[in-house]
Amino acid sequence: MNDTDIPAPYDTTQLLDRDGGINQPIDISKGPGALGRLGSLSARRRGFVFGIWLVIIAVFVPFAPKVETALSGAGWQANGSQSVAVRQIVQTYFGGQSSSAIDVVVSSKLPVDSPSVARVVAEVENVLHGDPRISGVLAPKAGISISRDGKTAMVIGLAGADPNTMVRAADALQGPLSALSTPDVKVVATGSSVLWSDFNAANRNAMMKSELFSWPVTLVILMLAFGSLVAAGLPLLLTIVGLLSAAGMLDLLTRVTPISIWAMNFALMFALALGIDYALFIVVRFRGAHFGRNRPVETSVAETMDTAGKAVLFSGLTVLISLSSVMVVPSPAFRSMAAGIMIAVIFVLLATLTLLPAVLGKLGDRVDALALPWVHAGEHRSVRFARWGELLWRRPLIFGGAALALLLVLAAPIIGLRTAMPSIKVVPPTASARVGYNLVQSKFGVGAPGQLQIVTDLHNVPIVVNILDHNSGIAEVLPTQYAERGGYVLIDAVPRWDPSNPLTGSTITSLRSELPMGSLVGGASAENFDLQRMLSGKTTEVMGLILLLGFLLLLVALQAPLISAIGVVTSLLATGATFGVARLIFQDGWMHNMLSFTPQGFLDSWAPVFFFAMIFAISMDYTVFLLSSAKEHYEMSGDVKDAMVNGVAHSGRVIFAAAGVMVAVFFTFSLSGPLPPKEMGIILGVAVLLDAFLVRLLLLPVLLRLSGKAAWWRPEWLARILPDVRFSHG
Repeated sequence: MNDTDIPAPYDTTQLLDRDGGINQPIDISKGPGALGRLGSLSARRRGFVFGIWLVIIAVFVPFAPKVETALSGAGWQANGSQSVAVRQIVQTYFGGQSSSAIDVVVSSKLPVDSPSVARVVAEVENVLHGDPRISGVLAPKAGISISRDGKTAMVIGLAGADPNTMVRAADALQGPLSALSTPDVKVVATGSSVLWSDFNAANRNAMMKSELFSWPVTLVILMLAFGSLVAAGLPLLLTIVGLLSAAGMLDLLTRVTPISIWAMNFALMFALALGIDYALFIVVRFRGAHFGRNRPVETSVAETMDTAGKAVLFSGLTVLISLSSVMVVPSPAFRSMAAGIMIAVIFVLLATLTLLPAVLGKLGDRVDALALPWVHAGEHRSVRFARWGELLWRRPLIFGGAALALLLVLAAPIIGLRTAMPSIKVVPPTASARVGYNLVQSKFGVGAPGQLQIVTDLHNVPIVVNILDHNSGIAEVLPTQYAERGGYVLIDAVPRWDPSNPLTGSTITSLRSELPMGSLVGGASAENFDLQRMLSGKTTEVMGLILLLGFLLLLVALQAPLISAIGVVTSLLATGATFGVARLIFQDGWMHNMLSFTPQGFLDSWAPVFFFAMIFAISMDYTVFLLSSAKEHYEMSGDVKDAMVNGVAHSGRVIFAAAGVMVAVFFTFSLSGPLPPKEMGIILGVAVLLDAFLVRLLLLPVLLRLSGKAAWWRPEWLARILPDVRFSHG
């Protein structure tokens, strides 16, 4: 690393006025801005700041270790849908026969009525009766829950609690039920609740495995980026404090409302990624502001927070706004996942704006302690990235055209992207839910695991049964059940196809259009179908809201419409390229052997909405870092070349290092066993790779070069509306 602390070539006696002219000298007496004063105060009163954070840690951290067992695996539903209404009716009026019930498969080479198998069936019933969350047990019945060959039986533990509690019941029951197996009889639990139980367990193991790899890799990258062990440790300190505090709060919130376990997964990834991003930007800027300046550390902290701190604040707000847009999706799992990430981001942001300045105030010159021998203290402006900026300035069309062409080629496959709800393949082949699922399919029919539940009125029964009998998508209609109260009738129907087959969705649609008024179609397959349809309907709305809010926030931060629009459009381009790559890998199966997964033939339905929000948030993170640095130099010099070249020179190394850490963190999730974490890690890793290296460090600087002064133009009417936000210090 041969970078040196070379001052940027701008005239520090001038500052842009509100209309874009250069006619007002910097008012040095003005002093630091709000964030600068907060940073200076934190550095001076660091004992008080440390005390506040110790209290926060003392309150929340004791709850953090319990968070993964407290979080739920359910909540994947479309609120207000037919399927949710059916589940509630069946739960209330039919003794808990809803999709949350626990199905236990007893399979043997001997007939079910043989003494040895019958004894195991009786033991299964006793285990289920012993759990207070099971409201009752349905014993095997010939023609309904005993296979045609008479050697496999289904024992159903009726749901006596809400779906989240039933997942925990599945956690507790799987072991005792499996222990009932003998050399001749296999006992496995399956069903929706067991599926989520197995997924949660596999997910926790995958997360631990990923963390084991990601932390050492992160530390090595940070050491190379900072060149100092002390400086490299600051992002990790920030991340740990933010993550543990967020985990503790999530555990407390589960006592008020169910929160998906995915909230913790995403919170971990974002706390690590953003904590490192923010600390990198702050610490690198502090070193440039402090070393060689011969002034109090509080002054250096104030300058750092007035510039880099302001960029971090806007970046954090952009992330929060992007994730808040997911709240328009009426699904508990989605809302709780977004809330979990937002809580982690808030804690990391607060720690960045208060705790980190206090630590820097305490360390001062010692921030570069334990440095690598080739590192120069106080590096801020990178010579290498300055040369890169100069090269882009001289050859914008060649480099910009190549980046744009590559992004468009990668985005092209998005045209054939298909989505569907996750199949049974989301859990490992040895998981109880999957083993039981396969047994049910082989003994009761391909569509048996996705049995449909039709709720109707008494007078509609003949019509409903006739429609079911003549529907080509229905393989079998089970006996009608009559509720003791409420006047409801329940008819179970077995689809002809696998629950994840699109033809099952077509069958659900046709039944809903044909069945008489007052009839509802539900069941586990219908719940997935309704959630998928709701997500498809909300995708455009969520994406549009994210783009609009992102543009408005950039407009406030950068004060210029054109560059704000460029920032949003380039983020959209990077996102499109990411989903194009995602289609090739997860839908078409490219590299699936190397990545150790079985392709489903589609991308999970929740991916477009949720990953779009996450990718856009990360993308805007880098956008703010680069453009805030460019704006700072443009405010000081009024020269577009200075703004572009020095924007790259002062932010390029941070973006490069932060992206390296993010890619390493995200790609470690490709080591995960379950498909969803693998999908999550690879898609987000690809997104960072494309966005940081093709967009922020190549295409966006080129567009700054080509747009010239127009990039920073602001009409007078807009200047009167917007708050005056500046990134130059003085």
